[in-house]
Amino acid sequence: MRFALKGLLLVLAATLAACAPQQAQDELLALDGRTMGTYWSVRIAAPPADLDAEALREDLEAALIEVNAQMSNYDPESEISRFNRSPVGEWFAVSAELAEVMAAAREVSARSDGAFDVTVGPLVNLWGFGPRRVERDRVPDEAAIEAARARVDWRQIEVRQDPPALRRQAEVTADLGGIAKGHGADVMTAVIESHGATRYLADIGGDMRGRGHNARGVPWQVGVEVPALGRRGGVQAIIAIDDVAVTTSGDYRNYFVHEGRRYSHTIDPKTGWPIEQRVASVTVLHASAMWSDGWATALNVMGPESGLALARELSLPVLFILYTDSGLEEVASPEFSAFRVAGDP
Repeated sequence: MRFALKGLLLVLAATLAACAPQQAQDELLALDGRTMGTYWSVRIAAPPADLDAEALREDLEAALIEVNAQMSNYDPESEISRFNRSPVGEWFAVSAELAEVMAAAREVSARSDGAFDVTVGPLVNLWGFGPRRVERDRVPDEAAIEAARARVDWRQIEVRQDPPALRRQAEVTADLGGIAKGHGADVMTAVIESHGATRYLADIGGDMRGRGHNARGVPWQVGVEVPALGRRGGVQAIIAIDDVAVTTSGDYRNYFVHEGRRYSHTIDPKTGWPIEQRVASVTVLHASAMWSDGWATALNVMGPESGLALARELSLPVLFILYTDSGLEEVASPEFSAFRVAGDP
């Protein structure tokens, strides 16, 4: 079952970096699988002696299947898909988890002044980056863009927590691809901790959340990839994460080229067009992967000036990597330095 990752199949620029000094290592349990159109991965250092690895795998798989059943736009019978077909103006009962993620999506939308918009799907589909397969070798005409924009407005979706329900106030459709994968990483950590593990790194396609120290006895280390069009890059920065989540959103993996111009998969809901090619990637840290995922999506659209202003207002650790005429340039919020490993690449 595929999942609309950030509205499309965005491969986030984050990889494990093994840069600690060589020393005696604790046992490391590794589990891997597939979910949401990408991979999932769990690494547990010094697992409890009574931890049953196969039981943990089964519980992780079951939990991720449930997340898909709630939030996948690729599944016509998921909760979110059925909500999108519900009558306008009527409350539609949903799980508490879906209501929680939608409420977070609305908050990110509001704080980012609509740079994040949970209803942006019509524009994403129009540009060829959504669940429906279309040719991505053309630029939509202005009439089509304006027609799609008319169906984009996050304020037309309401959330009720008790009992959990959603309501559409207009003919809009919700797509949680910009935040639900992070929620999935948070769900994984709850499952891991229920099995007694306290030193782990959970990862869904680059949305990561870590706790404790790795097998070398230092905080888990994550590499922010050098943005490189069409290929794997090197490591731009190394981040130490302990009781924190990290997400990187970039424009250099999913795009198309038309008449010599590159069009990013990331669509600005206000203009209806792909974002300008200035931000190569933005990395966000937060206690929750759901929130780091949502904020990474929003700040990527906002850009470095207004994005950093909002990050400072929210005390978010953020790293922007920008394209410039002379190469790549970094700009970061003050809080980011506390997580960066000294002497990184």
